[in-house]
Amino acid sequence: MGRVERLQRDDGNSIAYAVTEGRAPTVVFLGGFRSDMTGTKAVALEAWAQKSGRAFLRFDYFGHGQSSGRFEDGTIGRWLDDSLVAIDRLTTGRLVLVGSSMGGWLSLLAARARPERLAGLVLIAAAPDFTERMLLKGLSPEDRATLELDGRLERPSQYSPEPSVFTWKLIEEGRHHLLLDKPLALPCPVRLLHGQSDPDVPWEYSLQIAKHLEAPEVITTFIKGGDHRLSTPADIARLIATVEELVG
Repeated sequence: MGRVERLQRDDGNSIAYAVTEGRAPTVVFLGGFRSDMTGTKAVALEAWAQKSGRAFLRFDYFGHGQSSGRFEDGTIGRWLDDSLVAIDRLTTGRLVLVGSSMGGWLSLLAARARPERLAGLVLIAAAPDFTERMLLKGLSPEDRATLELDGRLERPSQYSPEPSVFTWKLIEEGRHHLLLDKPLALPCPVRLLHGQSDPDVPWEYSLQIAKHLEAPEVITTFIKGGDHRLSTPADIARLIATVEELVG
């Protein structure tokens, strides 16, 4: 695996990252909520990049993985800012952004912010606007009251022994970054991959995203029986083939 290095932010925090040198376009992996850059998909893409001589970047947002900061102090805007700083300072030339779950939301926001650099976009169980459309919508009146009153809510996580912490600040700040209330024009081809047995983000959500995108080409692939992570060997092979098509 690539050596983990640190990118200093102006506020004293640092972003952990690993770069693979190679030819453009650079593939950039953006992970999910509470995920990190040592996940199966990120590491598999790095191995593919090293083998095929392709430039690749993976990194951890503020409060995630090996980066500094407390997770519950993070917001969509902060994690988007980390993503743009990483892209601007650690890559050159054209980019293929690969975003998983919340990373799909951040990829779409980054694509909107840096359209001139985009060569392609791969979205895996993408969850734009999840703070509003899934998190808030899925809360009981009691949980919502707790979240608003206490400013935070803990829920058990199926991916970690530690509970997931959601903050009211995450919800409120997320409202500045909602995407699905209007069409989004992108200058590059887009691929959406979604498992039809995803317990976290319904597969129909990718249909809504595709409908909102105005791009030269949008292709949505549904994997029957596929889960949220899409990290089985077959899923990884499909992901790599999809990325290869866009960098080719």
